[in-house]
Amino acid sequence: MSLEQRINEDIKAAMLARESQKLNALRAVKSAILLAKTQKGGGSELNEEAEIKILKQLVKQRQDSAEMYQQQNRQDLYEEERFQLEIIQAYLPQMLSEEEIEKVVRQIIADTGSSSMKDMGKVMGMASKTFAGKADNKVVSDMVKRLLSQQ
Repeated sequence: MSLEQRINEDIKAAMLARESQKLNALRAVKSAILLAKTQKGGGSELNEEAEIKILKQLVKQRQDSAEMYQQQNRQDLYEEERFQLEIIQAYLPQMLSEEEIEKVVRQIIADTGSSSMKDMGKVMGMASKTFAGKADNKVVSDMVKRLLSQQ
């Protein structure tokens, strides 16, 4: 089942359960998906990678908004953003732990024969493809820097 189909089913369930907060979050996801599909070159269907990218973008927006509301002491709006953030994150694939990331990064370094910071681009290129949607690029980048600087 595609993300769009899951969202539509969950919207129906939230409507029947009268969960307005959850409904708002799900409608935001549906809106972002429809917008991506109708944009120039979007195509009629989105692949899983594009769907994950949309979800990550929505998560980032919610995190930024929540942080801003917290700084402004707007607890009501902060809580709303955090709630929506949790709903949207439930549709993202499970992120890898740092131990799992380190294991794979060590393997990539060994496979590419990398030995110094000069090889970071090569390692990050492979790591980006390997971890697409499964790990935060910043965490991966920090891990690669740390491991390459030790060699």
